[in-house]
Amino acid sequence: QDQPVESGGGLVQAGSSLRLSCWAPRRVFSRYAIGWFRQAPGKEREFVAAISREGSVTKYADSMKDRVTISRDSDKSTAYLQMNSLRSEDTGVYSCAADTTVLYRATTDPEEYNYWGRGTQVTVSS
Repeated sequence: QDQPVESGGGLVQAGSSLRLSCWAPRRVFSRYAIGWFRQAPGKEREFVAAISREGSVTKYADSMKDRVTISRDSDKSTAYLQMNSLRSEDTGVYSCAADTTVLYRATTDPEEYNYWGRGTQVTVSS
């Protein structure tokens, strides 16, 4: 299976930090640009952050760019989403996706992603 696998979600209080992980098999990880998306209850899926295959290009949603950082570790074949100062409106299912693309692309378009994880629930209590 080449689908990425998320972990790290949970129930936290407002103002807390959380780091989500997105793991993919080592044999394919270097071929993947990674994107994070989230879907809140009753709302459409929205882009959060993306990182290119080699890590030099990152993109962030304007609504979250001051509070999140995306990174990747090739040795661990894992990408991370560090989220700080969490708010109740950050509650939702966070999914990572893999884009088998050129070296320096990090896209915000979910249609460009080839493989999706099942998601991890993040719940922020106020």
